[in-house]
Amino acid sequence: MKPLVLAIALALAAPLPVLAQSTAKPAASAPAPSPAWVARSNEYANILLGAQAPFQPELASFFGIPGYDEQVFDLKPDNERRFREATAKAKAELRQKLQLERDPNVRQDLEIMIAAADQRIEGSELNEKLMLPWVDVPQSVFSGINGLLSQQTPPERRARALDRLQRYVGLAPDTTPVTVLARQRYEEALADPALLPPTRLEVERALANVDTYVAGIGKLFDEYKVEGAQPALAALEQQFKDHAAWVRTAVLPKARTDTRLPPELYAFQLKQYGIDIDPKLLIQRAELEFMETRAVMQQIAPLVAKAKGIDASDYRDVIHALKRDAIPNDQLETRYRQVIDAIDPIIHSQRIVDVPQRPMQMRLGTEAESAAQPAPHFLPAPLVGNTGQQGTFVLPLGNPDTSGKGERYDDFNFDAVTWTLSAHEGRPGHELQFTAMVERGVSLARTMFAFNSVNVEGWALYAEAEMVPYEPLEGQLIALQFRLMRAARAMLDPMLNLGLIDRERAGQVLENDVVLSRPMARQELDRYTFNAPGQAGSYFYGYTRILELRIQTELALGPKFDRLAFNNFLLDQGLLPPDQLAAAVKEQFVPAQLGKR
Repeated sequence: MKPLVLAIALALAAPLPVLAQSTAKPAASAPAPSPAWVARSNEYANILLGAQAPFQPELASFFGIPGYDEQVFDLKPDNERRFREATAKAKAELRQKLQLERDPNVRQDLEIMIAAADQRIEGSELNEKLMLPWVDVPQSVFSGINGLLSQQTPPERRARALDRLQRYVGLAPDTTPVTVLARQRYEEALADPALLPPTRLEVERALANVDTYVAGIGKLFDEYKVEGAQPALAALEQQFKDHAAWVRTAVLPKARTDTRLPPELYAFQLKQYGIDIDPKLLIQRAELEFMETRAVMQQIAPLVAKAKGIDASDYRDVIHALKRDAIPNDQLETRYRQVIDAIDPIIHSQRIVDVPQRPMQMRLGTEAESAAQPAPHFLPAPLVGNTGQQGTFVLPLGNPDTSGKGERYDDFNFDAVTWTLSAHEGRPGHELQFTAMVERGVSLARTMFAFNSVNVEGWALYAEAEMVPYEPLEGQLIALQFRLMRAARAMLDPMLNLGLIDRERAGQVLENDVVLSRPMARQELDRYTFNAPGQAGSYFYGYTRILELRIQTELALGPKFDRLAFNNFLLDQGLLPPDQLAAAVKEQFVPAQLGKR
């Protein structure tokens, strides 16, 4: 089981400000009234939610589903079998509903949910068949507490964080510490020698971050002034210490050095993240994109050098020079906010997409959440029961684990990078994407059950591209650098997992050609090999699917093509998979636009 931060597309961790948050108060914006078909679809969604949420209640709670705030993930005996049985029962009920349903939108949602149920069952079977069930318990617990103790969570729900903590440590009635349950599940599976252990790198990373998670959880309870937590926090610290000792003596010696997954499991990983083509074809397409993007970067680099007074012409040297003009940490949030404030007027004047009439939220990450997710990410507000809470663009200051101690990121803290990161994580990227789902009344099927990385990250990379022509020249170069990184991901992730390249050579590509810092390159390689194998290619693949759909729509409409209307329509659909999104554009958007005078 991956922690919450990875369970939702490697994007979600909960906030605790390092610097003061903006004093701007967002106006509460209630969601628009949903159509009747959405209400009926959501009734059906509750069937599948009711089956799956008890096994990972932190995820349901994070999305705003009521009734799960104090619950914790299920590691009791036969949890995988029980999960599959509950999901299969819900799926059968949804199939019955599909036979009777006539509304095309609801039918589409039912098909999404049935496919999601099939996928979760398949994933459970594969993992139980192939992998030892090792869990990074400290990271999972931190993510679960983080999901409640957050500015995005109403105060009355935050109060349940203590109940959840007590369940994690076994101080609530009829509960067992999750460290004990995790150890039991791992040790009972050791009877099957064919099961693959975790990788040595991921176990070492987990051990390096234990103290950071302990401190981070304590700071969250202090920050939100949750009374009565000290006994549970003391128990947590001791349990984590004991768990780390067990991991070091029982798990680490058996950990594998070959990070490749079994082929059938890697193929499933790709499908789970939304990549529905052969990985070798993905590599081939990404290689072409890599070469073309690098060539464009080389063309623009001398122009940037001339404009900025840099004595260089190679894009690598120009980027290194831009990075040397670093923004101090105590000015970083202010500088990003200046760019964020500049983006909205551009989006409006260029008719890119409609945006909310309120400021976007952004802050720096904490040490603990930077350990859990050491890359910039967007933290959505609850999708269900939202009463005006806003999502937040979170910028980490680095990865505080002990790997490469003393090394520092230089990838996010210079002026030229602020434009493309703000566009991707903020507007018109993830912030607008998730706000639209809340405010436009999108069904649960198209938010929770259609949720995968291709759907989510494809839009954000497309949003970056929409903004590039309006950014300063140096911002355009870094936007291309990040596009180069997405092509590199789509090459290197499958190449590493198919044994076509080794970690050292892949790291050289990231450091030398993509111009990433060493710690950034390391966390990228960790992503490809054990944090989320298969996920990294979803940015490039999702982006290319939207580009394909865009040109097809432009060709179909000719002079009647309206970029603003097209982009708004994409957001209105929620997180539809690419094929279904294309069908919606072809069957609904194109005829409606052709019918206009």
